[in-house]
Amino acid sequence: MIYTHHFLSPLGEMLMAGDDKGLSGLWFCGQKYFGLGLDPEHKEKALPVFNQTEQWLQIYFSGKEPDFSVPLHFSGTDFQKEVWKLLCTIPYGQTAAYGEIARRLALQKGLPHMSAQAVGGAVGHNKISILVPCHRVLGSNGSLTGYAGGLERKKYLLELEHILI
Repeated sequence: MIYTHHFLSPLGEMLMAGDDKGLSGLWFCGQKYFGLGLDPEHKEKALPVFNQTEQWLQIYFSGKEPDFSVPLHFSGTDFQKEVWKLLCTIPYGQTAAYGEIARRLALQKGLPHMSAQAVGGAVGHNKISILVPCHRVLGSNGSLTGYAGGLERKKYLLELEHILI
């Protein structure tokens, strides 16, 4: 069973989803792909992972890097999961380009090349905003590119981490 919990962030209301394995979703209410993959049978319930996520987000939104991680439970294709795991390796306060992530994934898989566009599709369908830092992914020229939560939120998150755009 998937459970949900609401959280009010400085950027608006967010919906968390999770189970006993970990956090499986964190969306800004109304964002593109809101609730993607959320089981229609979900219900509101307090879970320890939601308390951990709230604590993490409160620290993060105070302008500090949280010093602990929240257990994540990815649901998606194997390719998406690989991309999302790579996103988790982008350090706080730093960015990566889609092409860079594609090169890292190709190297990891022993392939000569990986499509940056395919990586972009997986990044765009990330179900766990902020904790899986898709907001740290920029275009090859350092430009702000799509963000399911909206470019204004992406810019806010990057500025919060002292990343200059």
